[in-house]
Amino acid sequence: MNRRIILVATIMMLASTVQGQQLLTLDQCRQRALDANKGLKMSEEKCNETANLKNVALCQMLPKVGAVGGYVWTDKSVNLLSDDQKERISHIGDQVQSDISASLHHDLGNLPIGGEAIADALSNALGNTSLGTNLNNMGNDVVQGLETDTRNMGIGLVSVTQPIYMGGKLRALYRSAQLADRLSNVEYDKKREETLIAVDEAYWQVVSVKQKKALAEQYADLLKQLTENVEEMVKAEVATNGDLAKVKVKYNEAQMSLTKATNGLALAKMLLAQRCGMPLDSDFDISDMAPGISIESTDSIDMEQVWQRRHEMQLLRISDSVAQQAVVMAASSLKPNVMAMGGYMFSNPNVFNGFQNEFGGTMTAGVVVNIPILHPGGIYSVKAAKAKQREVAYQREEAQEMIELQVSKLNYERELAFKKLDEAQSNLQQAVENMKLADESFKAGVCSSSDLMAAQTAWMQAKSEVLDAEIEIQMSSVYLQQAMGK
Repeated sequence: MNRRIILVATIMMLASTVQGQQLLTLDQCRQRALDANKGLKMSEEKCNETANLKNVALCQMLPKVGAVGGYVWTDKSVNLLSDDQKERISHIGDQVQSDISASLHHDLGNLPIGGEAIADALSNALGNTSLGTNLNNMGNDVVQGLETDTRNMGIGLVSVTQPIYMGGKLRALYRSAQLADRLSNVEYDKKREETLIAVDEAYWQVVSVKQKKALAEQYADLLKQLTENVEEMVKAEVATNGDLAKVKVKYNEAQMSLTKATNGLALAKMLLAQRCGMPLDSDFDISDMAPGISIESTDSIDMEQVWQRRHEMQLLRISDSVAQQAVVMAASSLKPNVMAMGGYMFSNPNVFNGFQNEFGGTMTAGVVVNIPILHPGGIYSVKAAKAKQREVAYQREEAQEMIELQVSKLNYERELAFKKLDEAQSNLQQAVENMKLADESFKAGVCSSSDLMAAQTAWMQAKSEVLDAEIEIQMSSVYLQQAMGK
């Protein structure tokens, strides 16, 4: 019964330990880093920004509809007539009647018989008519009709404008916005790749230190066993205290190396946790992966494909296209611009109906043409844009040469790492055989403890070199894949 209780308690403790400590694979670390990286989130928002700016550039080609309105109060109205003109027009009937009477007396007064009498009779008859009054009323109506009550004026305009030809500027602007959108997406991919590379470096650093720690533990266990054996030999007087002291010194050194490896593992895990967006004191372990990724040799690498895949070359190709559009935009300042316009204008008072206190308006339509005649600055702008385009072309050529050199160098380093691994594995086999023989000789009493410690140290160094070569192969493979744009 007691055994069952102890077994259950042990299982529960192990389960709680496993639940408390996460086991992370490389893919999980990568995903955590992508989710937590702030720079990647900023790049994502940059992509959203350029996508919207592309739509803004597209809208520059579409018609624009706008409305504007206003209200103005003045203490005086606009007068189309002067005060003297108002006075004359208001009394135009009296003036006409007076002029007719004077003309009658002038023309009929010269008659030999009764001219003045006839003129007076006609003048009296004209005075008895309503001609003067009617004309005065008509004059007053005209004066009142020309009165403009513009002290309270409201105006408005609804307009539509449509670019017809802007010298190719709008098309180049939209094309540049498309290229900027592509540029931000490539930069996002580049940032994502850099994030993954940083995680890979930290992950494999943890793998390396973890394996070095395990090796240090094995080495310390060997020396611990050797120390116990030498102590027994000293008791049996077949070994000296000097031999025991040498073994203990070596054991202490192994313990110090183990402590350093333990601290190094903690620091490496902290770096990995930081790059994965986890707290630095997170309790987790990693799942080791076998190194050695198959990549083609330099002879089979197609550099044209590499240049197509590399983010740096993609950025330079986009920059070259942007420079081409800059030339078009600079040249557009030397070309005519044509724009169609239309709208509806209204006001109150109604200027189209005698300034009546009512709304009235009219439709408008037209075409605006702007033809540049003398613009010396535009010529120099085109030359500057073309110079920038040639500069980007030279940058592309230089980048191609540097990428080819980088791929060749990394592929050579990877092949060299494989050679190092072969040599290290061969040395390890020899060190294992040598340690086995030294252990058997020590147990047989034909080998000293110093010789056995030397064999064990050689084994540990050979094993450490194998671990270093495996990690070097892994990282060189990662770097080569990055250099090839994969």
